[in-house]
Amino acid sequence: MRHNKKFNHLGRTASHRSAMLANMACSLIMHKRITTTLAKAKALKKYVEPLITRSKEDTTNSRRVVFRYLQNKQAITELFGEISTKVADRPGGYTRVIKLGSRLGDAASMAFIELVDFDENMAKAPKAAKKTRRSRRSTKATEETAAEVVEAAEEVKEAPKAKKAAPKKKASAKKADAKEAPKAE
Repeated sequence: MRHNKKFNHLGRTASHRSAMLANMACSLIMHKRITTTLAKAKALKKYVEPLITRSKEDTTNSRRVVFRYLQNKQAITELFGEISTKVADRPGGYTRVIKLGSRLGDAASMAFIELVDFDENMAKAPKAAKKTRRSRRSTKATEETAAEVVEAAEEVKEAPKAKKAAPKKKASAKKADAKEAPKAE
C-alpha cells in the first residue's frame, strides 16, 4: 500500500528527480529567482525551504547536512552567508511562487519561484485594492478608460503634425522681425 506517500514524482526516477531539484535549488540560491513549470516550482519549494531553515544555524553539522542535498560549495557559501542573515527573523515561508501563464510549445503552466526577502520590487510596491465581486460600474469604468486611451493615442498621432507646423511659423515670424528691424532704424 502507498499510504502517506503522495508527492509529485515529476515523471522522473528518484535519482533524476533529486539531481534536478538539487540543481534547481542551487540556481535559486545563486540567482534569487528562477522561471520553471508550476509543478517543479512547487516541488522545489518543499525541497529548498527546510535547507534555508537549516542555514539559520551556522554550524559544521548543518553545513554538512545542507551540502549533502546541494553538492555545490558556492551555493552553500551564499546560503549560509547572505541568505541566512536576511531570513534570520522570518519564521518560514522563504520562497514565493507566482504563476506566469502557459508555455507556447506544450501549454505547460509556467511560474517563477523567488526568495521573498530579495525582491525589492514586491517589497516597495503598495498593495492594490482587492476586488471581491464584479459590478456594472467596473465595466463602465473600463470602457471609459479604454476611451481615454484611444483619445490619448489620437493626440499622440496629431502631436508630430503640430510640431512640424510650429517651426515654420517661428521661421516666418523671425523673417518678419528681421524685415521690420531695419525699417525701425
